[in-house]
This record gives sequence, C-alpha cells and structure tokens, in this order.
Amino acid sequence: MKLVSFSTHTLPTPHLGLVLNDELVDVDLASRALELSAPDQMLELISTYEQSRQTLQTILARAAGRPFSQVKAFSELGAVHQLSEVQLTSPIPRPAKNIVCLGLNYSEHAQETAALRGRSASGPAYPIFFTKALTSINGPYGEISIDPAVSSQIDWEVELGVIIGKGGKNIREEDALAHVFGYTVINDITARDLQEQHKQYFKGKSLDGSCPMGPWIVTADEIADPQQLALSLRVNGVTKQDSTTNQMIFTVRQIIAILSAGLTLEAGDIIATGTPSGVGFARKPPEFLKPGDVVEAEVEGIGMLRNTVRGI
Repeated sequence: MKLVSFSTHTLPTPHLGLVLNDELVDVDLASRALELSAPDQMLELISTYEQSRQTLQTILARAAGRPFSQVKAFSELGAVHQLSEVQLTSPIPRPAKNIVCLGLNYSEHAQETAALRGRSASGPAYPIFFTKALTSINGPYGEISIDPAVSSQIDWEVELGVIIGKGGKNIREEDALAHVFGYTVINDITARDLQEQHKQYFKGKSLDGSCPMGPWIVTADEIADPQQLALSLRVNGVTKQDSTTNQMIFTVRQIIAILSAGLTLEAGDIIATGTPSGVGFARKPPEFLKPGDVVEAEVEGIGMLRNTVRGI
C-alpha cells in the first residue's frame, strides 16, 4: 500500500490518504462510508497498524482494482481526490522524535569523503549515527530555502528512509525487518560549510526544510528486499547520484539491530540509511545547490521527490 499525508484548500490540516494509481482516498471518510473506523493521521495508523490494516484492505477490496472515484460510497462523501489536486506533505508531518541518520554508509561515498579529508579510505567499523531536527522536515515537492548569510554550500543526498512499525529494544538482526512499517525517500540536504565549522553533523544537517521526504510510505510487504533498490538523484535533469542499496556497508537489518541495542525504537521512528557517492562537495570542482535548481531524488519501487531551490 502507498500511504500519504495530504491537505486540500478545504482540509488544511494533513489527513491520511491511501493512493491507488493517480487517485487517493481519504481514509477516514472512506472507512466511515463502509461503517468502519480508521485513524486519520499517519502516526496513529502506524501505532495501531495491526488493528487498522484490515480496514485499509477492505477499502482497497471495495475498489476491486477500479479507480476510487468509481466507488459510489466513496465519491458521495467527497472522499476521493486526484493526486494532482492535493498538497502532499511529508508522510509523517511531525514525527515524535528527530530523524535518525547514518553517515558514510556506502563504501564509495566513504572513499570520496576520505579523499577530501585526508583520512583512511576504509569504511567505518561501526555505523555513524546522527539526527536531523524535526524542523528540517519538508514535503516531497516543497521548496528548499537557501539563506546565503547562513550557508553557501548546500548539498544533496538521496537516501532510503525506513519507518519503524513495531517498536523494540535489543532487536535481533534476523528479526529486524519484521519491525519495519514501510519505506520512503529522503533527501538529506546538508550545509557542508556548517558541518565543517562545527565539527559534527547536527547543525549542518538540520536547517529548516532540509529533509524533503515522501512522496508516500510504501508498506514493507511491497518491498521484497530493501537491499536491492536502485536510488538516484538529479539536479536540473543531470544525474549526480546513481547506485543501489546493495552497496550499503550496514544493511537495514544491521542498522536496526545495532541502533536498538540498549535503545528502544518506537512506532513511527524514521531512519535515513545513508547516501551513495556523487554528492556535490566531493565533485571536482565542488558543486552546490543554488536558487532555481530543481532536485529530484528517487528510490526504485517507492517514488520520487521533486524540490525547487529558492533563495531567501
């Protein structure tokens, strides 16, 4: 299933939607039409998914492969919208906690970074974890604002995002994928000059709007193997990153197992699993985003973010 958070002119607060082709149905209204109940917010759905999944499946079954707009019970309540006519927000508009991220989790990215920093080209022995602030959350088609008074080195990083569904602590690697609710696309926008000035990741990774995410969450049952997904990033149509998740140093299973050791993961937690080579600061000469640029970040089987850069 593809699940979104969306708003309209008459519904400014984001609600939960279920996507089918080029339409979505308002889950709350559709469930009422079927005399069922379901959450109208993504975080609530994730935390109650075992109970709510049957309702979502019933909504899909009622459509029976037809467009949602052809289901009279849905259209009469105004539950159906064209994707082109709604505003998609980040799938989780306001997570409960910071986004957990990994640094240097692709070997070629670790090598390109080491070459610039004068360090060993070998990858890290343990995952490098950091977080992005909640105020960095941006939508799949939102603008990325650049303030030259703050940073002149805004960079891109396409990443596979993992959404935790079943919480836990000390999760075994072999059980890790059973704790995944779904997957999304993340662009870990980074202010490289701030990263260098402050000698750590948080500030340079957490500028407002620096975490475009979406366009939806694809539930885990639709992704057979998260380590076999192509991911790419383009700036103004020119490919800058092109790799696959099988190049990760630490797999999704390993990330969850290592992160959860002594640290409880909760439903709705978001993990950005790292980026491949091709980032701007490692190019010769270095390249950074500028006003007017259009950045497209894509992960196979999930979807594409398309964000325009705007100067302040």
